[in-house]
Amino acid sequence: MKENDWTRSICKILQAEDLGKNVFVEVFRKLPYAFEVKSFSEDWKIKEQDETLFETDMLIYEKQEGRIVPRVIIESKVEDITTHDAITYSHKAISHKNVIPFVRYGIMCGNRETYPLPGRLFRHGTNFDFLFSFVGYEPTAFEKEAFIEMIKKEIRYSRQFEEILSNSRSKDRKRYFMLQKDFHLMEME
Repeated sequence: MKENDWTRSICKILQAEDLGKNVFVEVFRKLPYAFEVKSFSEDWKIKEQDETLFETDMLIYEKQEGRIVPRVIIESKVEDITTHDAITYSHKAISHKNVIPFVRYGIMCGNRETYPLPGRLFRHGTNFDFLFSFVGYEPTAFEKEAFIEMIKKEIRYSRQFEEILSNSRSKDRKRYFMLQKDFHLMEME
């Protein structure tokens, strides 16, 4: 199976799930990873700008009151993943997060047979929020359940981080004293 076909099949699985009110999933959406300011008006407001886009393999977004809010971006690879892939996708993750700071970014690997997540993803994928490996092209029941639960958490984390960033300068903001990013691993069955 080709990578794009596999990505579409995983998208259909997510589309069939209840990921939340007004949450949608689509494939191959282009999103900005850079805005370049070309000029300012005399009062220093942006007058001209350009945006540069990367195509994402899968996008999970939310529609809210006439606006679209990207929540989760997933890159996909089938069978092998190279060190170059890990470095490239990790760079794309940080580039997208520079423009959309609350978006969650991860990679899913398909048809890995009995191979676990490759070590190169741990070493070179430092900008990923999550990694997931499927044994075959068709997820097992266990993989499907774990993947869907992970995606629901990532949507929730995106919302929470957006709220923190949106209200960070408000005197009425929630006053957190700790943030710990969870480190959760699952072993293959």
